[in-house]
Amino acid sequence: MSAPSATANPGGYTPMPAKSKAQQKAAGAALAAKRGEIKVSELQGASKEMYDSMNADELEDFASTKRENLPDKVDGDD
Repeated sequence: MSAPSATANPGGYTPMPAKSKAQQKAAGAALAAKRGEIKVSELQGASKEMYDSMNADELEDFASTKRENLPDKVDGDD
């Protein structure tokens, strides 16, 4: 069995979709701040935590999740 290729997972993370509409929305706000589209000071709660702890690629994965069929919130969403 060979080791995983670095190009198969270039960011060193496994892309994960958002699990709720609230998580998807928070990721979108955090991504907008990373891109300079909104001020970081406008973030609060989960979006601020996501901004601080995730890179733009990870936020893109969450923010690009289709909202259809997602619950509004799941346990642990702020």
